[in-house]
Amino acid sequence: MKKIKFTLAFSLIGYLGFSQTSTYVNPYVKKNGTVVEGYNKTLPNNTNLNNYSTQGNTNPYTGSQGTKPKDYSIESQTYKQDKTIITGPQGGQYYINSNGNKTYVPKP
Repeated sequence: MKKIKFTLAFSLIGYLGFSQTSTYVNPYVKKNGTVVEGYNKTLPNNTNLNNYSTQGNTNPYTGSQGTKPKDYSIESQTYKQDKTIITGPQGGQYYINSNGNKTYVPKP
C-alpha cells in the first residue's frame, strides 16, 4: 500500500513539474483578410515576466528575442510616455497606436 501511495505521489509531482506552459494558436484570417499563421504562445498568468515577447526571453520556436519591457521594470514605467494611456474596464492599460489598434502597456 505504501508503494502505491508513493508511486501516485511521485507521479503527481512529476506531472505538476512538467505542466504545460504554452498553447498553440491555430491559423486564422483577420477581418481585413490578413492571414495569421499558427503560433505558440504562453498561457495567461497575469504577468509578462515569462512571455516570449518580453525582454530577456527567447521564443524557443522562432529564436526571436523579446522586445517588450518586463512588468514593474524601469522601462515599463516610462513606456510610450508620449501616448495617452487608457485604462480599460478590467484594469488593463493601453494606448491607440498609429494603425488605430490597442497596444497594451506593461504594468507600472
